[in-house]
Amino acid sequence: MCHSLNRPLLLYSTLVSQWRYTLVTDKLSAAMQMANRVRSVAKRQNDPALMIGAYAALANTLCYLGDFERSRQHAMRGLRIWKSGGIKFPVEEQMTPSVNCLVYKALSEWFLGKITSSQTSRSESISLAKGLNDMNALACALYFASVSAVFERNPAEAERLASELIELCTRYNFGFWLAGAKMVRGWVRSVSGNLLEGISWLEQGVEDYRATGTLVGLSTWLALKAEALCWADRISEALEAIREAEGLVEKFEVRWWSAELQRLRGLFLTALGSKETEIEAAFRGAINTAKQQKATSLLVRAETTYAEYSRQNINALEGRGIRLPL
Repeated sequence: MCHSLNRPLLLYSTLVSQWRYTLVTDKLSAAMQMANRVRSVAKRQNDPALMIGAYAALANTLCYLGDFERSRQHAMRGLRIWKSGGIKFPVEEQMTPSVNCLVYKALSEWFLGKITSSQTSRSESISLAKGLNDMNALACALYFASVSAVFERNPAEAERLASELIELCTRYNFGFWLAGAKMVRGWVRSVSGNLLEGISWLEQGVEDYRATGTLVGLSTWLALKAEALCWADRISEALEAIREAEGLVEKFEVRWWSAELQRLRGLFLTALGSKETEIEAAFRGAINTAKQQKATSLLVRAETTYAEYSRQNINALEGRGIRLPL
């Protein structure tokens, strides 16, 4: 219909909406096809604002696929256009695309081990969203900044950002972002030793997240829930959560947390006294996945855990037992 009416801007909006729906409900390969269609329309229109939106869609999808370097490159292309100045968006977007570019630049940089740059990018995403008075973009920026703080094992920063996000979501009735904030808070409570409350927050957040119909980030949240269950010595349940998460990865191709899922599976199998071949396969899988993705942050974590496992395995042969830290 958009083609027949010769309405390219309406076509762009329609494709962006289809991309976003596909991203959260279908395979990421399908979402990537939609993102490329968005880029084709933006190129034909030779509109810099539309190109920023296209680059944001590509950066978003590639990050979840685990292609962090290409995600960062597309995000930076969008930001270069934005920084050239004078950009006006001719169509209404769910959130300002330049904020989205900063969000996924920050995330991809964290995976690539560029921690300082990642922290700067996520601070810029929050500042830009506030400056534009775009509350949905601000919720997105706060959400992913809090997620990054969890990735960095920084509970104080995660709690600060989650609290700000909860306040914003309550004020504007942002149910999706609120579910994420609950899970961040649950992780903070758990890592701080308040396991009963923490697991409760995590379980409620996971259920609220499922209720939105969104699947793209669920495997990551199940991994955090599994960590809390492990801290509570509920290892079998933790392993079951990891298996569910890995099933989602297989079905929907959300691979950005795959290395960590494999590492955690190795940890839980160790705690359960499983076969050494299964444990070794999990740890080596985590290392290989992180290497393939150039995910330096997860590679360091996987190699450190595997080295500790190997060291404690020698101790176990001497009767000292194995207990690996998360």
